[in-house]
Amino acid sequence: MEKDHSAEVKILDAARHIFVEKGFNGCSSREIAKEAGMNVALVNYYFKSKENLFHLVVSSIMKEFAHSIFEVFKSDLSLEQKTRILIENEFDLLARHPEIPSFIIGELSKKDQNFFQCLDFENEIEKASIHKQVSEAQANGGMRKIDFVNIMLLIMSNCHFPFLAKPMIQTVHSVTDTQYQDYLKIHKQYVTEMVINYLFPTK
Repeated sequence: MEKDHSAEVKILDAARHIFVEKGFNGCSSREIAKEAGMNVALVNYYFKSKENLFHLVVSSIMKEFAHSIFEVFKSDLSLEQKTRILIENEFDLLARHPEIPSFIIGELSKKDQNFFQCLDFENEIEKASIHKQVSEAQANGGMRKIDFVNIMLLIMSNCHFPFLAKPMIQTVHSVTDTQYQDYLKIHKQYVTEMVINYLFPTK
């Protein structure tokens, strides 16, 4: 039987929707098949198992999620410019896919080995020479001396929390979806300037 690329795409799209909504343990291959409008036999034919399908879905999410980090740091821009672009790209990505932060946190909180096997950030960070760039900038006084993990916490917490907190903020302050999008655009500017000014203080 010749594989139908369009069928594979439909299954992957359906799997992403179901996995993001319910997590790996919260759904079945049958449910994914139903979402894709196909039978379980076809899902197994194209992807062998739910585990393989999950790895492919997570891998695609994480590649898109990480692209904004690693590609920027491979450029010849200054570290300050790279950091500014990183923050702006992170916000833009999350605006397109606001479900990503809660999905990642949800799966990581379960300490599910199926999820951890899909992650290989350390290798990508090494290839992009991010640690080296940060160390050099801190050594020559161009960047505040702060541990790399804390730098990522500073950036990620300010970028991700507005999307995680959306239901709470909307409920407490009676904010519509359209209004919240406007707040996010302004908040991106605030976060960018705040983080840049902190990490790269003027002498």
